[in-house]
Amino acid sequence: MQDLRISLVQGATRWHDPAGNRDYYGQLIAPLHGLTDVVLLPETFTSGFSNDAIGQAETMDGPTVEWMRMQSAALAAVVTGSVQLRAESASGAGVFNRMLWVTPDGEVSHYDKRHLFRYAREHERYAAGRERLVVEWKGWRINPLVCYDLRFPVFARNRYGVEREDGLDFDLQLYVANWPSARAYAWKTLLRARAIENLCFVAGLNRVGTDGNGLHYAGDSAVIDFLGHPLSECSDEEVVVTTTLLAAELAAHRERFPAMLDGDRFTLE
Repeated sequence: MQDLRISLVQGATRWHDPAGNRDYYGQLIAPLHGLTDVVLLPETFTSGFSNDAIGQAETMDGPTVEWMRMQSAALAAVVTGSVQLRAESASGAGVFNRMLWVTPDGEVSHYDKRHLFRYAREHERYAAGRERLVVEWKGWRINPLVCYDLRFPVFARNRYGVEREDGLDFDLQLYVANWPSARAYAWKTLLRARAIENLCFVAGLNRVGTDGNGLHYAGDSAVIDFLGHPLSECSDEEVVVTTTLLAAELAAHRERFPAMLDGDRFTLE
């Protein structure tokens, strides 16, 4: 496992403007060619977090998936973030808050947000996913999740007993979000908790600015190490930050402090 460079793209997503957002985020990430391995875009980065954006939902054959393929190829890096997509899945047909994982060779994996934000009535408009996703990239196993999932540690648990030397099923957990500033303390606290309890790096990307519903976002994007210490932290401004995750430090911590050996065994329905 080699060191991994991850770029947080903390932007002010335009409201209900997919084409404008593709142009906007394309300009922000263009300078990253050859300088990163993973580019992280916010939750619903083509529209903002809006129940009404369901009417603009694309499909997997739509312009945003193709745009992500083009960006990934141009940057020679994974590009990942979530959008509203109309699709069929194991849980049925509907519009999903779908986190796409796109590699430079054009391969696309996805995770459909499982925990829909009842407080904003997301569950009344969007379909919930059921399956977790763990992807491999440059020797790392990575678990992508979306916003409200951060509050549910059982689903986010690093499961022990897989066929790897350290027995854990991921090394890095990603969260993309539209997390309002009114709940910023919870965002910052829970990112650290997930890193500590899962013996892994965590990268959390939030947006900035004010959306069409009048909600303000303070950013506070961060990369957290396995001890809960921030390796990088963003304020409330538009910014792109690249952080290098050191594989040897993670391996040494897991060997020195093998808490996973004392974890509870369980399965999820």
